[in-house]
Amino acid sequence: MKIIPTLLLSILFSFSMLANVSQSEKEALVKLYEATNGKQWINKWDLSLPVSTWYGVKLQDDKVISIRLADNNLVGEIPTEILNLTGLQELDLHKNKISGMIPVFIGNLKEMKVLNLSFNNLSGSIPASVCDMANLKDLELYMNALTGELPMQIGALKQLEVLSLFNNEIVGEIPNSLYDVKTMKVLLLNSNKLVGGLSRDVENMTALENFSLFDNKMDGQVPFELENLNNLKEMNISYNRFKGLVSKNLAVLDTLNMTMLNEQGITVLLDVTTNRNSAIVSED
Repeated sequence: MKIIPTLLLSILFSFSMLANVSQSEKEALVKLYEATNGKQWINKWDLSLPVSTWYGVKLQDDKVISIRLADNNLVGEIPTEILNLTGLQELDLHKNKISGMIPVFIGNLKEMKVLNLSFNNLSGSIPASVCDMANLKDLELYMNALTGELPMQIGALKQLEVLSLFNNEIVGEIPNSLYDVKTMKVLLLNSNKLVGGLSRDVENMTALENFSLFDNKMDGQVPFELENLNNLKEMNISYNRFKGLVSKNLAVLDTLNMTMLNEQGITVLLDVTTNRNSAIVSED
């Protein structure tokens, strides 16, 4: 009697091995392998075997839905052919040696939920097409050499929970649309070259738990509306050029207790008041 279940399992396994992707998707994967020096990867692909056996590749209904190749010694650039993986929901290339630019039309991957290209050598700006990824929940591009401004329509990512862009060379102001992303839990923009003020609309980000603007060039009054973020557990907005009074509650919440840089580049502590109302009067 045990022979039948064993036989069924063998048949199912055989079918799973036969499951394969379209020629277009297979070619896109092969191009990724070749463009990032696949022969030198830590975990290599045997291109003679079915795609379903390739390390880090997950299939569903004969479509590639996930590529996880973090810390795998990928060296080279992301090929544009990757846009042919129209069912892709996750692309994790964290901690490799990928250079060049993020493909301009990366936003064509409409099913994408997790895009992690952090800890590489990427340059250029964040493509505006990223804002077309309506299903995106996790965008991590930190520890690269990205420049330019944040896409103005980034607030179109209504399901975004994690935006981690620290340690780049991003300039300009925070787009007003970003404050409308009420699903955001982690917002890490530290160690860039952001300027301008922090809008009072930050209070719209009610799910925010971890917020960092550390080491930028932002200025103006620290909005007391930050106190309305009841889920906020970690915050660091120090080493900017914010001025004015801050409440004790906000100062305690900040990792470095609101240490700012003055016009001469000297570190100063913002004045702290125990009375929030008096600080608001000062702001007005």
